[in-house]
Amino acid sequence: MKMIRRTLLVIVIALVGALLLAYQNDIPVEILIDQYGQAPSQYMEIDGMPVHYRVEGEGMPLVLIHGTAASLHTWDGWAKELSSDFKVVRFDLPAFGLTGPSPEANYSLDFYASFVDKVLLRLNIDSCYMAGNSLGGAISWYYATQYPAKVKKLVLVDASGHPRQGNQPIIFRLAQQPAFAAFFKYFTPRFVIENNLKAVYYDDTKITEDLVDRYFSMALREGNRQAFIDRANTKFDSKSELIKSLKLPTLILWGQHDEWVPLSDAYLFEDEIKNSELIIYSTAGHVPMEEIPVRSALDTRSFLIN
Repeated sequence: MKMIRRTLLVIVIALVGALLLAYQNDIPVEILIDQYGQAPSQYMEIDGMPVHYRVEGEGMPLVLIHGTAASLHTWDGWAKELSSDFKVVRFDLPAFGLTGPSPEANYSLDFYASFVDKVLLRLNIDSCYMAGNSLGGAISWYYATQYPAKVKKLVLVDASGHPRQGNQPIIFRLAQQPAFAAFFKYFTPRFVIENNLKAVYYDDTKITEDLVDRYFSMALREGNRQAFIDRANTKFDSKSELIKSLKLPTLILWGQHDEWVPLSDAYLFEDEIKNSELIIYSTAGHVPMEEIPVRSALDTRSFLIN
């Protein structure tokens, strides 16, 4: 019996030690700004949020909108390739990156569309091209339905927005469980972030330590873990019936190996948006603009210029 008690004690101590090692404090935004938010980054306050944004290049504005758990950095490759032809505008959405949580914890499509419009108004942009990935893709096409005069051409990169067939990615399902959500707020192992990247990338050899570090640090930005939970638990009205109303020229880019939004959705977008064309990448997953930035940017440039 004494041996059993000692064994149990060792197990308990080991578990407590593991939890203490896994415990992660929030990272103050000031620290992250020093590492990830220096020039050409700028900041504007909108609805109590310190919105992190970048404007690079000259010409017709090209607005880039990132997806869930990402940041404006997901577009680094495109900004490098396209800022010679366009004024590339990108920003961290509420709940993510350096911008952080919405004070009202509102993460509906209507909220995000309104937020995007406030950013563009502050930047004196009344006409633009717009591209979005994943959640950012849904925000982009929805914004184009609400402000049709402002978006001249649209690029959807593995965009969400259609009712989901089958289960959501596991990280979203877990965030909808109260017990896991409570745990996730304080214990966020780095390997969870790394595994998510492996799920959205097709070629895992392109996932560097610096890339994992950036995603991990942004996840720990003060307030972002609770914001991710709130976003995952937001009843998301897809409003997909509006997609058919889009008349503007639209380029649909899709990674053939997308594990988060199925390739079948790409064909739905192509079918529903009459003035659209589809390019499928056999060497990419959910984030072609990160995995194959040069090729996807060149396809985008060709579409926007012609």
